[in-house]
Amino acid sequence: MAPKNHVPAYVLGVGLTKFIKPRAQRAYPEMGYEAGVKAMLDAQINYDDVETGVACYCYGDTTSGQRIFYQFGMTSIPVYNTNNACATGSTGLHLARTLIKNGAVDCVLVIGFEQMQPGSIKSVWSDRPSPMGLSMRMMADTRGVDKSPPNAQYFANAGKEYMEKHGAEARDFAEIARISHEHSQRNPYAQFRDVYTLEQIEKAPMIHWPLTKLQCSPTSDGAGAAVVVSQKFLDARPHLKAQAILIAGQSLLTDSPQLYSKSAMDLVGYDMTRRAAQAALNEAGVSPRDIKVCELHDCFSANELILLEGLGFSEPGKAHHMVRNADITYGGKGPIVNPSGGLISKGHPLGATGLAQCAELTWQLRGWANNRLVEDANVALQHNLGLGGAVVVTVYKRADGAKNAKISDDDIRKSSQFNYNPATEARYVTKEDGEKVRSKAARSEYALGDTLEKIQSRL
Repeated sequence: MAPKNHVPAYVLGVGLTKFIKPRAQRAYPEMGYEAGVKAMLDAQINYDDVETGVACYCYGDTTSGQRIFYQFGMTSIPVYNTNNACATGSTGLHLARTLIKNGAVDCVLVIGFEQMQPGSIKSVWSDRPSPMGLSMRMMADTRGVDKSPPNAQYFANAGKEYMEKHGAEARDFAEIARISHEHSQRNPYAQFRDVYTLEQIEKAPMIHWPLTKLQCSPTSDGAGAAVVVSQKFLDARPHLKAQAILIAGQSLLTDSPQLYSKSAMDLVGYDMTRRAAQAALNEAGVSPRDIKVCELHDCFSANELILLEGLGFSEPGKAHHMVRNADITYGGKGPIVNPSGGLISKGHPLGATGLAQCAELTWQLRGWANNRLVEDANVALQHNLGLGGAVVVTVYKRADGAKNAKISDDDIRKSSQFNYNPATEARYVTKEDGEKVRSKAARSEYALGDTLEKIQSRL
């Protein structure tokens, strides 16, 4: 095995678009441009500082990443286009960290984006075997196959298995969704910000028992971005150390033979998540008890419940007690799960999801998320899962080792390149914002296409 280098990697800047229903209201070049400009403004860099680009998306033609990155500048840097199902965004973060950790580069811009079709997730290929074909066969042999969306069936079956083994009830899954929707009202980027009672969630249209519509993540359009830098890059900018977030531990894993063990939970990545969490926590030198805030891949409420155990937050068979005791929301024992509202409420543009989770935890650890802050946090965990399969678990720490404290909007305006707090207010970027970060050496106005006109029309 090759020797492992370990140059520290930091998230220095993040940016998001508002997540919206997939109705072709915004095209991916415009959304990717907005997220990228915001991330570079946040990191206080120019595109000429970027040595590698990573584009993360599941639906779109090859080199869609270049279509976005060329808008910032045509500097001839490598651009990787990545696709790892719903874990695509975090896969891009893992690639960026790997390049930095091994000393290949000092500054990477990662942009995740998705322009989706309405309705449940479907394959666009009908002339070749599906990567999920064997999993579908396993589900048919063990639990049967229904007419409802396949992904809902996979995760509903996992929830049923947990119920059968440990005594959880359908209401426990509904309560998770209630909490997620309650959290989302304070996230300006969330696709849905409505609050529901437990009864409303239980009485919503049934998708696949025990999961109702309000317990399932929607398809979405949106984009997110992060600037990831090395220790050397950060040391040259000491004034930014207070906002830098260390990627203290990270693990990208795929399935083991346990995938085909006939367990509905392992068929949706429980074993994969458990192993990745242990690896990331060990690298960071922390335990699950140290995690104060978590962004967990709640594509369905059932997945959140089983992975409260898989990530080590609950004792075996006791995850539903965490839900009943309100430990996963403000005022509970913690960790606070999905202060952003999670995929269920925030939305799930596949390639952008991992970047949105990263942005939320960055804002939490900085103290910028002052309307939803998980206070006294210095360690956070991100979990991003893709069936097929891949999982990325990332542990973040404040670079200064201190606990977070609420920072006012005024102080954020004074110390950043924003005239507002991007953690609590979603705004479009302006032409002037783009001028600050676009390449000075190799920009092309032609590469912008009609992006600026579209953005100006939204202001």
